[in-house]
Amino acid sequence: MKVLSLQQLLDQKLKQYNRTSFIPNDPISIPHLFTKPADIEIAGFFAALFAWGNRTTILNKCQDLLDRMDRSPFQFIQQHQPKDLDRFSSFKHRTFQPIDIRYIIFFLQQHFEKNNSLEAAFIVGKGNMENRLNAFHDYFFSFPKAPERTRKHVPSPKRGSTCKRLNMFLRWMVRADQSQVDFGIWKKIKPAELICPVDVHVARVARELRLIKRKQTDWQTALELTAALREFDATDPVKYDLALFGWGVDEKENASTLFLKHE
Repeated sequence: MKVLSLQQLLDQKLKQYNRTSFIPNDPISIPHLFTKPADIEIAGFFAALFAWGNRTTILNKCQDLLDRMDRSPFQFIQQHQPKDLDRFSSFKHRTFQPIDIRYIIFFLQQHFEKNNSLEAAFIVGKGNMENRLNAFHDYFFSFPKAPERTRKHVPSPKRGSTCKRLNMFLRWMVRADQSQVDFGIWKKIKPAELICPVDVHVARVARELRLIKRKQTDWQTALELTAALREFDATDPVKYDLALFGWGVDEKENASTLFLKHE
């Protein structure tokens, strides 16, 4: 078997997974149900927040949530009445409770009253993505109705989180290519600014490939991985998330056996 260089191998895996066949079984399929940008943003935001655990369960819960929003998330956010929130009194997903869903809806309603896009919430902070995610967290919980318990569902770098779900959501909204997996509907944030989402699958493969050396998996790990991926593509490093995640989920062979080890 031919042994590939690390970049050749990553590019090969990217070509394998960065295609429309990746969409149906992934949470990104939820925003792909819509064509209007605001619907894509809202459906994508919930899908990213719910992206924790079994993917089939995640997709089912997202569909359930959309049903309760009459399959029109932006219209529901804009026009719902207080009694309509009773629809979520029985909604649960892992540690998400109705109070969390109601606050997220409230936040989105408040945000869209003054903004045309959810992108505005992610550019409140200035400078790098760490600052922006910290500022987004502060903005998200700046309203009087914010429940303390909901904070665990919206992470931030300052709390040490990898911010996997928010980084994944940003990848969906910001980057785009000919594969049409990601949407690329946001223009004020550039793909080069993104941080690679890190979950257990990505972390395992990245360590096998020696892309990260850090033993714990936290925000610094996400920065380390992204810095390594920038060596292969400085303008769009997070495209390799598709390769690492797909590889980690579908393939069991140790990644380190498939490339020339770089010392």
